[in-house]
Amino acid sequence: METIRRTKIADLLKRRDFGAQVCAKGWVRTRRGSKQVSFIALNDGSTINNVQIVVDLAQFNEELLKHITTGACLSVEGELVESLGSGQACEIQARKIEVLGTCDNSYPLQKKGHSLEFLREIAHLRPRTNTFGAVFRLRHHMAMAIHTFFHERGFFYFHTPIITASDAEGAGQMFQVTTLDMNQPPRNEDGSINYDEDFFASPANLTVSGQLEGELAATSLGAIYTFGPTFRAENSNTPRHLAEFWMIEPEVAFNDIVDNMNLAEDFIKYCVKWALDNCADDIKFLNDMFDKGLIERLEGVLKEEFIRLPYTEGVKILEEAVRNGHKFEFPVFWGADLASEHERYLVEEHFKRPVILTDYPKEIKAFYMKQNEDEKTVRAMDVLFPKIGEIIGGSEREADYEKLYKRIEELGIPMKDMWWYLDTRKFGTCPHAGFGLGFERLLLFVTGMSNIRDVIPFPRTPRSANF
Repeated sequence: METIRRTKIADLLKRRDFGAQVCAKGWVRTRRGSKQVSFIALNDGSTINNVQIVVDLAQFNEELLKHITTGACLSVEGELVESLGSGQACEIQARKIEVLGTCDNSYPLQKKGHSLEFLREIAHLRPRTNTFGAVFRLRHHMAMAIHTFFHERGFFYFHTPIITASDAEGAGQMFQVTTLDMNQPPRNEDGSINYDEDFFASPANLTVSGQLEGELAATSLGAIYTFGPTFRAENSNTPRHLAEFWMIEPEVAFNDIVDNMNLAEDFIKYCVKWALDNCADDIKFLNDMFDKGLIERLEGVLKEEFIRLPYTEGVKILEEAVRNGHKFEFPVFWGADLASEHERYLVEEHFKRPVILTDYPKEIKAFYMKQNEDEKTVRAMDVLFPKIGEIIGGSEREADYEKLYKRIEELGIPMKDMWWYLDTRKFGTCPHAGFGLGFERLLLFVTGMSNIRDVIPFPRTPRSANF
């Protein structure tokens, strides 16, 4: 007898060639029915939707049927028929069922509601839920949107190192990489650790950003982007922070701050439109289950231009809000590093649309940002989004060797770590700009999830590196 090739459930549900013999494989979500017939909801991860398997119990032996439980893996062959029930156009009338994998009765994903906190404890199983199937399909689609956006615009995908000796942010919150025995590290005469015996013969860390190396590439390839994992050893347990996360960092020669803002707005709108166009079923599910305003908010981003607002004007708006009785947890004053509550007030309450905040005080921004003529502010830009706050941070970069050298000295950044970066300002310097987008921040916005630990498969956070 000819073997029937498997069809993914996403493709099966689009078919209307009723009477065809088909094969579906997947995991049982639910099983219900009577003494004569069972209805099995089968899902293979290709779509949020299940295919219904109709089983005439008289045709199958009881030993087989008792293994068809929630979580079991099945191969089902049968006839594709028009569904008589509502909710699906077609179903499979089973002719042959093979249990590929039985499921122990201790399986924790039974048909009932599970909290997101509980599902984080079983992160190895949570992709099998509707929620996380939707989230991780969206994660894939957003990665595809990012690569497509930049490829179509002539950018080159550039791989920057994960292991580095420099700290791009100057924050010092980095994970160390070493092969030394931490119980008995080799010591110098003064008692300090002798890194000459380490693998790299010097201290090394996991990267916090690929930006500095990305700038090197932009000065040769013109327009590049990085997309890879980054690491911050920040002891923060907020719903917006991870120790391991992914960053997208475009860097473009000859772009100024206005070009940078235009690129950021075009980029994020492209990603949101891609999600709406390609992930409608998953987004509708997340809208219905978690965030009733999700679709409206996503569509709203596409409808209007982002507000472009100098930091100084933003602070005036926030100070006026305080005078009018609005309560913020953190103080508002010129020179303050704005908190998420301040950013969200501007976006959600004052303008009611995304805001690009520019021209921040130089004291609260990184050393590499181009200084304005007032010598107080820099050509920085942060894109602020509803429910998120900052989703993109970037700037025009300082192209002047002397100004950059002076700023590095002012901040006490070791020159031994920066010589190669300064070389780009000595050898054919050029205006250039770029930004960083935290991938998981984008996913928070697109999925409507409220905790960043729920948009990455295996979250790495303080005191947690499970799975």
